Amino acid sequence: MEFNAAEIIRNVATFMPAFLIALVVHEYAHAWMAYRFGDTTSEYQGRLTLNPAAHIDPLGTIAFPLLSIVTGSSIFFGWAKPVPIDTTRFSHYRKGLFWVSFAGPLSNLILGLFTAFALVGFQVFVPASFGFYEGLQAMLFSLLLLNFSLAIFNLIPIPPLDGSNIVLSFLSDNAARQYMALQQYSFFFLLFLMFSGALRVIAIPIRFLAELSLAIAASVFGFALGQ
Repeated sequence: MEFNAAEIIRNVATFMPAFLIALVVHEYAHAWMAYRFGDTTSEYQGRLTLNPAAHIDPLGTIAFPLLSIVTGSSIFFGWAKPVPIDTTRFSHYRKGLFWVSFAGPLSNLILGLFTAFALVGFQVFVPASFGFYEGLQAMLFSLLLLNFSLAIFNLIPIPPLDGSNIVLSFLSDNAARQYMALQQYSFFFLLFLMFSGALRVIAIPIRFLAELSLAIAASVFGFALGQ
């Protein structure tokens, strides 16, 4: 395996900031929505913040992502520290469970759309002769794809992903217990999805959202993509 130091440094510099931004916004959204529904656990534990230091997991946020970049692996592992949530404090359990769970993916969808506008605006107003043009453009493009990737991936209804809690919010107590019993097999389900190539299916909605958001932004700016 050959390592191109310059390419690795460039990939780390453009990908890692985007990855951190997407993760921090995702976790903050969970914490903020939980707070809105009466659960102050995340606030007490210092997680109701956009400060990246509060959300970084040494392995999931730094070590594994860097390893994926350095090795050029097609399988990417990465995560932040989960926000502590106490559902018993929700003012409305089912409504709270749904919105707190959906808040993370929703925040990434919104940030992805804003990133599309930032990327197109960057191409419109910043000259290509700008010294950091390629690097900033690459970082914005990474942020665009990462946000939509995090949103779609987390909507998969496998515990402990957000999609599973969204499903739980609609189930009866008995059905919920049976559904959560699957959590003991979640790790194997996820491994199967990753190594079987089944996760490639989510590339379809990710690509659709990226292209749609860029098209919307381009139409607003009156900019022809690909210029």
